[in-house]
Amino acid sequence: MLKVLYKPVGLLVSVLGGIAATAVFKQLWRLLPNSDTAAPEAKDPSRSWREIAVAATVQGAVFGGVKALVDRAGARGFQKATGTWPR
Repeated sequence: MLKVLYKPVGLLVSVLGGIAATAVFKQLWRLLPNSDTAAPEAKDPSRSWREIAVAATVQGAVFGGVKALVDRAGARGFQKATGTWPR
């Protein structure tokens, strides 16, 4: 029964994590040298392969890290509220 209750909570936590990851990535990208513009899109013909690869790598690392932290915090909060770890 508790597993069913965690589904919507987990979904909401994931959406909020995606929003947070986007914000963190944008802030980190601005800190990189020569990043006076937004992160390059993969199909932007004016950007180099190196720029695209760096942006994708940084974005992937940020999203992976934020997702893990947010998922863990959501599971921990659920455990504190219900006494059961979500599976």
